[in-house]
Amino acid sequence: MSFWEYLSTRHQQLLTDAYQHASAVFQCMVVATVIGVLIGIVTYRSEWAGSLATTTTSTILTIPSLAMIGLLIPMVGLGVPPTVIALTLYGLLPIVRNSIVGLRGVDPSLVDAAKGIGMSRLMRLMRVELPLAWPPILIGIRVSTQMLMGIAAIAAYASGPGLGNEIFRGLGSLGSKNALNQVLAGTLGIIVLALLFDAAYVLIGRLTIPRGIRA
Repeated sequence: MSFWEYLSTRHQQLLTDAYQHASAVFQCMVVATVIGVLIGIVTYRSEWAGSLATTTTSTILTIPSLAMIGLLIPMVGLGVPPTVIALTLYGLLPIVRNSIVGLRGVDPSLVDAAKGIGMSRLMRLMRVELPLAWPPILIGIRVSTQMLMGIAAIAAYASGPGLGNEIFRGLGSLGSKNALNQVLAGTLGIIVLALLFDAAYVLIGRLTIPRGIRA
């Protein structure tokens, strides 16, 4: 069976796997973004705290994804829980690092001006600092998403959702007539999803970043 014939006969399952893959990555990125930006807000004013946050999240990223999921299975079981926890943890580093860099890069004179007109610290953060730090934060989100697209495939090891199931099925049946088609379909599906997500981030950047501060 050719690759195109395989796609035509398995397109429904592939679309379902692709949807689950995209949904898992999207939901984990939302959680990782909220946590990562909050960590950045809490730590960016202190050199020590910022370094600790960056070092901790970078240490998490050094743990092999298969080992991470394997360690989580005894604690939370198979399926969605280990997938969500692992992807969220892996997505933190670029967001935390870029949040800290972006917030530290805001011109102090702008913050002082906002303070001078009576803005509270929270108002300065929400209306001045975070909007100006948004471009590097968005870059961090884009980098995290690209990483998680690939890492999410490993979730199939723990019976997680996504296109990794297609890849693992192919690897588990090497030598059969459809083994290569399964691996290829899963891999190409992940690449297509990564490109679509990145295009969406480019559009979000154009809609949310004023032309004057675009990189």
